[in-house]
Amino acid sequence: MSFHKKYDFSLVVNEKVRLVIDELEKQLQKRPEVCQCEECVLDMVTLALNKTKPSYRATLMGSIYAKVKDEENSVDIEQSVAVAIKRIFENPSHAHRGQ
Repeated sequence: MSFHKKYDFSLVVNEKVRLVIDELEKQLQKRPEVCQCEECVLDMVTLALNKTKPSYRATLMGSIYAKVKDEENSVDIEQSVAVAIKRIFENPSHAHRGQ
């Protein structure tokens, strides 16, 4: 039996995904000129995540530990999101569509 069938890998979660999405939403509220189509938002999230150190967990205790560690890295997340917004705003992967 393969590992994919034997174990529930959906329990492996990168806590930074949630934090990056929350920070992106916060920053985009102040940037109405930035395209917020699904393609651009996903590009911003993935770009920011690629610039941050992952914080994986698979258990409740791991989740608690990850949240404590993530509070220490909030400046890194804020900066990574700001850079991602700037880059995608300047170079969207589609022609600009008025929002």
